[in-house]
Amino acid sequence: MPANLTPQYHSAEKNFRAAKTTQEKIAWLEEMLAVMPKHKGTDHLRAELRTKIANLSNSADKKAATAHTSMKIEKAGAAQVAVIGPPNSGKSQIVSAITNAKPTVAAYPYTTQNATPGMMNFENVQIQLVDTPPFGEQPPEWWLLNIIRRADALLIVVDLSVDALTQADALINLLKEKNIGFGKAPETENDEESPISYKKVLLVGNKADLDPDGHNYQDIKEMYGGTLTTIATNATGNLDELKKQIFQMLDLIRVYTKEPGGKPDMTDPIVLNKDSTLEMAATSIHKSFAQRMKYARVWGSGKFDGMMAKRDHVLQDGDIIELHV
Repeated sequence: MPANLTPQYHSAEKNFRAAKTTQEKIAWLEEMLAVMPKHKGTDHLRAELRTKIANLSNSADKKAATAHTSMKIEKAGAAQVAVIGPPNSGKSQIVSAITNAKPTVAAYPYTTQNATPGMMNFENVQIQLVDTPPFGEQPPEWWLLNIIRRADALLIVVDLSVDALTQADALINLLKEKNIGFGKAPETENDEESPISYKKVLLVGNKADLDPDGHNYQDIKEMYGGTLTTIATNATGNLDELKKQIFQMLDLIRVYTKEPGGKPDMTDPIVLNKDSTLEMAATSIHKSFAQRMKYARVWGSGKFDGMMAKRDHVLQDGDIIELHV
């Protein structure tokens, strides 16, 4: 079967061949993977690219990496969310306000030059937010797109004090050109054939205090509210609702464990994707738990508290499980 490689793939391949640093080569290889059609005709090539990425990663010269080209942020916490937006949207101020990160915050544009990770606490869950350089008139650098593709979700921040809809349109269209989609993949789309990487997204209208009549926020809500969750906020105000919306966007659930005859530990949940099963919860504790588990009891989503549940029992946020091995 012919590979039928796209113009985007050939462009990325050209950039790969021209790349000077190991990290840049890795980034362009990942770009080639991202835009490559997924079918049997590309299986061999896909495997070759993954091997090249692994080999380059193992032999990467850390001393040769610059502040930009070394910008691979390791995931931490329950999920990683990349925070993106145009200049002066206030995204760095939001990240600084709700995490332990200290990105550069100023009243002038383009103050953020590097990616800065920070941990956000929501109740008893930690979520990693990564502040990124602003999207301006110039195309985003390869390493920034790399961060976005690796992230579990996106926080798109726009400035409500000006034409927020134009900002949102420009960002969303640019990312779509890079084969980054939003929300869930359409049911009619075959994942094996599509090169598009779909991301959960929360669209944030910041500086709501400078949009007193709400017209700018209403514009983005009318355009994107049907497909994306939107929220208006102010980085200098109470951001509890924003933190809640970030958690809900990720479709995560918290499951608590207890020893037989004991009380559950409600401070340290197992964090799983929505629709995870009892077996998945056991595996997340340790692979041997799922293999050795004889039965389990569930409080919360069962028909009655403490009922015995099968391995395929779908858990819900707040469930308490008691595993018997």
